[in-house]
Amino acid sequence: MTHIARQRDDLPLRLITAPASAPVSAPATPYLDLDLAVVRRQLAAIRAALPGTSIHYAVKCNPHPRIISVLAAEGCNFEIASIAELDLLLDAGAAYGSLLYSNPVKAPAHIGYAHAKGVRFFAADCADEIDKLARHAPGCSVILRIDVSNVGSVVPLAGKFGADPADVPALAVLARSKGLTPKGLTFHVGSQALDPRQWRDALVVCGQVMRQMLAVGLRISLIDLGGGYPVPYDGPVVPVAAIGLAVRDGAAELPYEVEFAAEPGRYLTAEAGTMVASVIGRASRRGEDWLHLDIGAFGGLMEALETRRGLRYPIRCTHAHGALSPRLVPMAITGPTCDSEDTILTDALVCRDLRTGDVVHLGLAGAYTTAYASTFNGFPLPAVITREHVAPSPSPHTSYDLAVSHA
Repeated sequence: MTHIARQRDDLPLRLITAPASAPVSAPATPYLDLDLAVVRRQLAAIRAALPGTSIHYAVKCNPHPRIISVLAAEGCNFEIASIAELDLLLDAGAAYGSLLYSNPVKAPAHIGYAHAKGVRFFAADCADEIDKLARHAPGCSVILRIDVSNVGSVVPLAGKFGADPADVPALAVLARSKGLTPKGLTFHVGSQALDPRQWRDALVVCGQVMRQMLAVGLRISLIDLGGGYPVPYDGPVVPVAAIGLAVRDGAAELPYEVEFAAEPGRYLTAEAGTMVASVIGRASRRGEDWLHLDIGAFGGLMEALETRRGLRYPIRCTHAHGALSPRLVPMAITGPTCDSEDTILTDALVCRDLRTGDVVHLGLAGAYTTAYASTFNGFPLPAVITREHVAPSPSPHTSYDLAVSHA
């Protein structure tokens, strides 16, 4: 196992795999059930929506080795944020000649390591980063990240990264003066972006920057559309095809033709994963029902905190003691640790007679879950089951028996 498959505290995930024809008994909860066929389906969908665009999976979203191997077999490219993710790709034998190292600020030693391994495309958004690239990755290609609006995204990312568009031409000139190639521009409209116009508007900004660069004798050849492609957690979202149309409209505003790349993460893996957890307790406090699970925010559902519980995993239930009541009632759903911030949702609608020993299935949990997981309070990391079988999705809150999983 490569070290990228390890989580916080450097403890390995428990992996449960087998040949496709062999049944796998479900492990003790909590565990993540990954359907790799869904990953293939999502890759095909985004390729259809963005024809001619080079798709680079954002490894940070879920670095499970089986996901990497499936995507590599499908000819997908990759985007990394660390050299640990690079090592994972190297160990998997994935092609990395077109790999994008898109973290805009990197440790000098990491730049040198990646360059020595053959990485040639690096993001930057400031003069200091360009200086580091010139010293530790001489002759590399630079993709300049610009600041764009994140309004309309569930997880805004603006602020930490992205140069003011007015400053980008000077950064490109600086890169050229240091022997680097100003290859292109990139942006990020925010994670789980819900408005296709975010991409169109960002491309309009790119067009303005491109015209300013022409004035100083520079042309780029690539625009990286970043990530943000949404998935339907608690309701329908704009289809990726609509984002493709918005990209087409934005591209029409550019002063000349360029190639395009995209960095989907959540879009490829979220729907592939279901987090399976057990109820370990139920209580009534201050007039509110509390359902305690054996996984919470610190065990992998951290985006519940990151979004102030605005990202709502769809919930389905299995009764260990017979049929569940179809009546739904609001409950707060919390994790097993002693920290009250471990709470996932404060008003989830679940079957009213859930009790200790019952099983809860949290859907769309294939992205930014096990990658975030820690052993806080000594609770174990979730196991991971991988299989490849697309089954019909149950309606929200439908009770069903847990099917045997296959690798």
